Amino acid sequence: MQLMKYLPAVPLLLTACGAKQEAPPAPAVPEVAVVTLVLERLPLNSDLAGRVAAVRVSEVRPQVDGVIMQRYFEEGADVRAGQLLYRIDSASYAARQEQASAELALEKASLVNLRVIAERYARLLDSRTVTQQDHDLAQANYQQGLARVRARAASLRAAEIDLQRTEVRAAISGRIGRAEATEGALVSRAQQEPLARVQQLDPVYVDVVQSSQQMLALQRALRSGSINPGQRAVTLALEDGSQYAHAGELQFAEMQVDQQTGMVTLRARFPNPERLLVPGMYVRARVEHGVQPEAVMLPQQAVRLGEGEQASALVVNAKGEVEPRQLVLAGSHQGRWAALSGVRAGERVIVEGGMKAAPGGRVNAVEWRDPARAAGPAQPGREG
Repeated sequence: MQLMKYLPAVPLLLTACGAKQEAPPAPAVPEVAVVTLVLERLPLNSDLAGRVAAVRVSEVRPQVDGVIMQRYFEEGADVRAGQLLYRIDSASYAARQEQASAELALEKASLVNLRVIAERYARLLDSRTVTQQDHDLAQANYQQGLARVRARAASLRAAEIDLQRTEVRAAISGRIGRAEATEGALVSRAQQEPLARVQQLDPVYVDVVQSSQQMLALQRALRSGSINPGQRAVTLALEDGSQYAHAGELQFAEMQVDQQTGMVTLRARFPNPERLLVPGMYVRARVEHGVQPEAVMLPQQAVRLGEGEQASALVVNAKGEVEPRQLVLAGSHQGRWAALSGVRAGERVIVEGGMKAAPGGRVNAVEWRDPARAAGPAQPGREG
């Protein structure tokens, strides 16, 4: 009976031993490829999106009312400053000019008589031949005559200006666009639509945008001396990917941040002798902000760009654990990112296998081999 008492415990013991033997093996530590960061000297460049803008834009507008009698330009042609573009019917303005000229002549003739009287009364005042009141009245009449002459002269000048404005001329030299009015069209100085537009296309501006966070980090680095000022040189890549032959120069940065996008506009000036750059064209500009004597470079594959150009990377610490880092990037050079903060020289950054690595988890880190560097020495030049 005592033996039967202990028999039920035997299967349970065997079951427990079997469960212990069938326990799943521990998960394998994922393998990742890492690169050990070192300090390098490099120019700090940023590849930024931009648009071409004309240096000067002149809207050709009528300054008098009338009917267009003739057009003197070809659409899309180059025009000179002062070149005649349109002629407005000038008959009524010529008549007003003649009328103003005649009225000025009458006032000048009347002024001669008033001047003679004023001078005579001034001589006779000492001899008491005329009263003081008559003398003062003669002088007042003469001064009024002078004022009327000046008013008529101004009216004549205004009539002459209106007559000149019947000839609509180019204010600047450049390329003129399409004509918005033809012969026989009635135009007005108060109309909203211009008759045409003239744009100066050599040189041109390129307006690019940069995040205010990146600009602030660069300004702080320049003030602290961690980076040296650059040459302010700018190069362009066109819409088809080709490089623009002429280098530009950074002019200024706007002192205002766009409230919707958090971006700041930078303006560069480029020569355009071939008229290859057209206002409104989309381009990619590479801006040299400065030279960092000791820069931390990361392969592009190691950097993750999130919303708002927020950058991050995964670092393997001394314990073999994964740490996420927020980065502040200063630009790119030869396919690599320059980091102003977030990582330090000597740290290991994950380049490949980051999808298998969880923050805080352990990984097996092996050195990453750059395919571009393994293929041979890099050719001189810059990449973004």
